[in-house]
Amino acid sequence: MEKLFKTGTLNDVDRQIAGVMEKYGFVVLRISIAIIFIWFGLLKPLGISPAEGLVRATVYWVDPDLFVPFLGWWEVAIGVTLLFRPLIRIAILLLFLQIPGTFLPLVLLPDVTFTHFPYGLTTEGQYIIKNLVIIGAALVIGGRVRHKGVKAKL
Repeated sequence: MEKLFKTGTLNDVDRQIAGVMEKYGFVVLRISIAIIFIWFGLLKPLGISPAEGLVRATVYWVDPDLFVPFLGWWEVAIGVTLLFRPLIRIAILLLFLQIPGTFLPLVLLPDVTFTHFPYGLTTEGQYIIKNLVIIGAALVIGGRVRHKGVKAKL
């Protein structure tokens, strides 16, 4: 299979596809993660987040009527700062301060997050575990913060 991509038409097509991915992938990743944070964050102060009950049950030592909207606006701030290249460092800092708390229900509410501990996840547990992808995306985004030669800047 590898030989097919070393010479000829497939090689040219492969180069073009990879070039487009390289040119736009970083920007698409950054904007996608920003949209997720802005969207999910706005649901909290609007009182329509499906995660609100989980947040209230997890952070029981803080007034949830204050904390849930605060968390929502924090997430919106992460998303907005991801949209502006000079603010990416702030976004990454805010994200890495926020993200550990998203895993708290796995420890504090295992009956809510697991069907069969430690591998069977409920919908809530799956919602939490997907944050591993966000951590990976944040590492990629943060790893590119010093790159000046990015072709598709936004």
